[in-house]
Amino acid sequence: MIIYLHGFDATSPGNFEKIMQLRFIDPDVRLVSYSTIHPRQDMSDLLKEVHRHITTSDDPAPLICGVGLGGYWSERIGFLCGIRQVLINPNLSPEKNMQGRIERPEEYTDIASKCVTEFRKKNAGKCICILSVNDEVMDNRCIADTLKDYYDIIWDEKQTHKFKDLSAHLQQIKAFKDAGLSK
Repeated sequence: MIIYLHGFDATSPGNFEKIMQLRFIDPDVRLVSYSTIHPRQDMSDLLKEVHRHITTSDDPAPLICGVGLGGYWSERIGFLCGIRQVLINPNLSPEKNMQGRIERPEEYTDIASKCVTEFRKKNAGKCICILSVNDEVMDNRCIADTLKDYYDIIWDEKQTHKFKDLSAHLQQIKAFKDAGLSK
């Protein structure tokens, strides 16, 4: 099972395309949607929904995958639920770069302060990050610098922020998912 979390643009047709591509890895891909506007409520809803999907699946190695803001949530929710994560062009600082787009950006700061101490250190090896060289929204060099000590970073030369085509990375994602079977 792969749980897919959309980015800030929940209605983008690219979400359906990515779900269809992820089905080449596992036919059971589940979209978990969230509001994108109220972070504290989003976190609560996402934790409950992802936990429900994990407990109703017989997959011994479920995976959570998110793009942009969905990457932010995939890292945290995946860590808290104990499953592997794939982050694609994650937005690691929505409290800074989403001012004016969400109603309570300060809630992200609150969430970060309540997170497990050094959670990335504890999460090392359970997450991979795919970053676009040509991301027009995020500074992915900075993101790589933040994550490189904990997760494998995979660079993509062609895709932009919304990352329409995952095909070049499907085998890497599948291998990462399958590696969860041996844990």
